[in-house]
Amino acid sequence: MSTRRNLPIGIQDFEKLRKKNCLYVDKTAYVYEMAKEHWPYFLGRPRRFGKSLLLTTLKAYFLGKKDLFEGLAIVELEKEWIEYPVFHIDMNVEGYLNLESLYSALNGNLNILEEKWGVDTREETPAGRFRSLIRRAYEQTGREVVVLVDEYDKPLLGLKDDLSDVDSDIRKVLKGFYGVLKSADAYLRFVFLTGVTKFSKVSVFSDLNHLIDISLDKKYAGICGISETELTQCFEPEISALAVELEMTYNDTLAELRKRYNGYHFAKKTEGIYNPFSLLKTFAAGELRNYWFETGTPTFLVRMLKNMDYDVTSLEKDVKIPARAVSEYLVGGNDPTPLLYQTGYLTIKDYDAKLDEFRLGFPNEEVKYGFLNELIPVFLTKLRNLSEFYVENFVRDLQDNNIEQFMIRLKAFFTGIPYELDNKTEKHYQTIFYLLFKLMGQFVEAEPRFAAGRADAVVKTDDTVYVFEFKLTGNGTAETALQQIDEKGYLTPFTAGGKRLVKIGAEFCAEERGLKRWLVSCQG
Repeated sequence: MSTRRNLPIGIQDFEKLRKKNCLYVDKTAYVYEMAKEHWPYFLGRPRRFGKSLLLTTLKAYFLGKKDLFEGLAIVELEKEWIEYPVFHIDMNVEGYLNLESLYSALNGNLNILEEKWGVDTREETPAGRFRSLIRRAYEQTGREVVVLVDEYDKPLLGLKDDLSDVDSDIRKVLKGFYGVLKSADAYLRFVFLTGVTKFSKVSVFSDLNHLIDISLDKKYAGICGISETELTQCFEPEISALAVELEMTYNDTLAELRKRYNGYHFAKKTEGIYNPFSLLKTFAAGELRNYWFETGTPTFLVRMLKNMDYDVTSLEKDVKIPARAVSEYLVGGNDPTPLLYQTGYLTIKDYDAKLDEFRLGFPNEEVKYGFLNELIPVFLTKLRNLSEFYVENFVRDLQDNNIEQFMIRLKAFFTGIPYELDNKTEKHYQTIFYLLFKLMGQFVEAEPRFAAGRADAVVKTDDTVYVFEFKLTGNGTAETALQQIDEKGYLTPFTAGGKRLVKIGAEFCAEERGLKRWLVSCQG
């Protein structure tokens, strides 16, 4: 499928985007609003959300390149177009492995600046060189310096799976380097840092407490990403072309895009934001896929959830967090929820003003199913052949009305529960069921319940409704599970649908770490 216009796939530089005549969703009114002040800013957003493009837009603006902004909102707002010395520090590089790789990244940025502004041979440390560069640029131009730092926290996030174990030397170097932005304030016109999170109560961000954090500011909620309004106003030709490719109506195509890629909220009661990377890739390829998730997997987050014995069944229903805590990550803390929000795997769903508390959940189906897929191998580390247990195989068993094969596969599936999860409680079995049945929901209507008065799981195919009840040995048997389905009337809501009704009672044995036996009963 070829798009009608030039989409900026992979282009993160504003000047390059404009010179190549790529489609641009105008964010320049935000640029003007921030730039008219002399405050230092911090913006936290998930990866691939347009932070680098925003930063290079600011760069072009402060370099006075008015010609690049023709036809955009800022041209009607800005009258002076003054050129300032701009320091663009790009920390968004791969391969942060140790202190040496951090020095390499810092030196690479400083070398470029020293080619323009000269070298101070008396300074050897990155912080000293940075401070000297700012002073020299100010003295040579007579104008204050603009400093733009892209992904300031990448050296921290890229070093280890365990963020509580970041090398103290790494933090010390970054503390000194970023601390210059406070000590050199007299020479600075504008400072803007982007990243994923603020690392709270460690030395890195402690010296940057003068930054204005706009990450949760309603006024800037749409500064990155694409809003519903921007999608329909700017991408009508692409949506129409995609509808033809998918053989769907325009409205159905829009609904599918909304379900898969919309749903991010970065402030209280704001319009939903689409992941821009997934949208652009979808329009370019004419195919709906998990593009954002395919560019990077949350390995360290998944391991963190497992190590903290996090209740993953709560991810969609009641993840609550004080509003004050959502924008920072406390290194060494025992709650990964802020980091799940900041990295884009959870987003704001609701706000309780009385408690000043956010309710968080998955933003969309791309993130939901991608994240749950990442959890399965970590929780089932003993499985040797995951291909046998692809969710599609379970779905196919039920669609073929082969419940016996489904249960045999399920029994084999549970042999993968690692020994360390065997604590003779139902929680870990429920976690595995939650993951399995939630992932089945991509293909059929499947829902794990785990609530009083409801069956443990329900799956609906085209012609059958399957109702599951699970018991752990000591708490019940396969017989009592079937009896509970009858006594509690779990089938009642489905009797009028004209579908075949199948009830399954299953019994798990903690000692054997798996599915012991099951009984199946059919109606209709």
